[in-house]
Amino acid sequence: MLKRLLRDTRGATAVEYGLIAGLIVIGMITALQGFANESTDMWTHVEGKFDDASGG
Repeated sequence: MLKRLLRDTRGATAVEYGLIAGLIVIGMITALQGFANESTDMWTHVEGKFDDASGG
């Protein structure tokens, strides 16, 4: 029974798909964090220019 269990690879595909999905999610989070930082910097710059232009 143990030999048969060790040779069974039916669950391996699900584990591989889970790992791939996890890596994709990590990549997406990393990319979105970079985008968020750039966006925040841009709006901070816009705010500064607006304050300068309005005299505030």
